[in-house]
Amino acid sequence: MTQQTFPSSRSRRRTLAAVTASAAAATAMVASHARAQDDTPTPEGTPGIVPIQSTTLGPMPTTGAIRGAPVGTQPTGVIAVTATQPASIQVSTAQIDAKIEVLNIVNGVMENPTGPWVVSWYRQTAELGEVGNVVLAGHVDYWNVGPSVFYNVRTLTEGDEITLTGEDGATFTYAVQTNDTYGVQDLIGGTLAEVVSPTETAMLTMLTCGGEFDYVNGEYLSRTVVRAALKPAEPAS
Repeated sequence: MTQQTFPSSRSRRRTLAAVTASAAAATAMVASHARAQDDTPTPEGTPGIVPIQSTTLGPMPTTGAIRGAPVGTQPTGVIAVTATQPASIQVSTAQIDAKIEVLNIVNGVMENPTGPWVVSWYRQTAELGEVGNVVLAGHVDYWNVGPSVFYNVRTLTEGDEITLTGEDGATFTYAVQTNDTYGVQDLIGGTLAEVVSPTETAMLTMLTCGGEFDYVNGEYLSRTVVRAALKPAEPAS
């Protein structure tokens, strides 16, 4: 089985304080992210995968990026991987095929994804090819659009694969380990800080709104958090 080695210099440049800011920022996002979602969400309780259909009010999802070679085409042996920013995400079991934009943590607050079909990566978290936690966020639904890019994230189960493509065309496949829903108050209490903090292995964390919708205050009462681990590259057949 092919092993991947990761550069450590970029990881060292990301000081613990900087990445810890993402944890605090994620907690701050709990109170603000929902208001960017649809005030009239799709009713809960729909079983199984819900097909995502855009309207004329929102752009169709697209990767907009050149994909690299399939996993397994690399030669056997140790492969040195250069860190790269994620450019697109594909999750067939959740009907996700989207571009990834680069956002920042500003004054301790994670910027919200800019549209219904785009996924956000925060530059204060790990890049692809680094040991650490790659943190992504996306809308579950959107004003005047309805179900959006991360609508089916709640259906992901253990073992489901998530493929991220980097700016350099390299692909990284992750396998879902957990899919949990946390109440906003639990997250503010420290749970979210734990799931977005740096990790000792290559991990992926996906965040979106979930749970019941508070129509009075116009926000979701919970957050869906998916954790996935990088799969080792397979030897060429």
